[in-house]
Amino acid sequence: MLDAAVRAFARRGYSHASMDDIAELAGVSKPLVYLYLNSKEELFAACVRREAAALVAAVRGAVERGAPADRQLWSGLSGFFAHTARHPDGWALLHVQARTHGHPYAHEVAAMRAEIVAFVTQLIAAAARRGARERRLVAAEVSGLAHALVGAAESLADWAGEAADRDGPSAQEAAATLMNFAWAGLGNLLRGQGWSPA
Repeated sequence: MLDAAVRAFARRGYSHASMDDIAELAGVSKPLVYLYLNSKEELFAACVRREAAALVAAVRGAVERGAPADRQLWSGLSGFFAHTARHPDGWALLHVQARTHGHPYAHEVAAMRAEIVAFVTQLIAAAARRGARERRLVAAEVSGLAHALVGAAESLADWAGEAADRDGPSAQEAAATLMNFAWAGLGNLLRGQGWSPA
């Protein structure tokens, strides 16, 4: 039922997806859907929670613990893009529907995003501790870089999803695009070669 609901909400939007549609997609009766989940709102919330947990688990599970910092970041990004590519309806539910449908759902997605940003912050901080040659990154820089990286990953996941119908980039290609953009810049920062407007 949750799979059917995710598909219906992602493709039709919360307002246009009906419990009849979801029951039909799931191959069950409408009363059975209501038996397990009392309302459309509860069903939507259950879908958001499940998809958020699955995405966080995919990112955390993909990171190669104990590997060099660039490899950890690469494996985490690869896990993120592989998950969003395999679950486009789940990604659309989280990144479009839940964010735009209202406070309780947007709050769930914000909490998921904060968890991923905190995890990426730890990865970047570890890379900075191990790799800094000229100067140390301060906590605000590390946090800002993590937010920028997560935001860029979200944007690239949308881009890759839209291009999927046109033989767009694979999950590995999307991860490599972001790694080339992010890691080269982080490497320069750690060598004390940051950009300055002066």
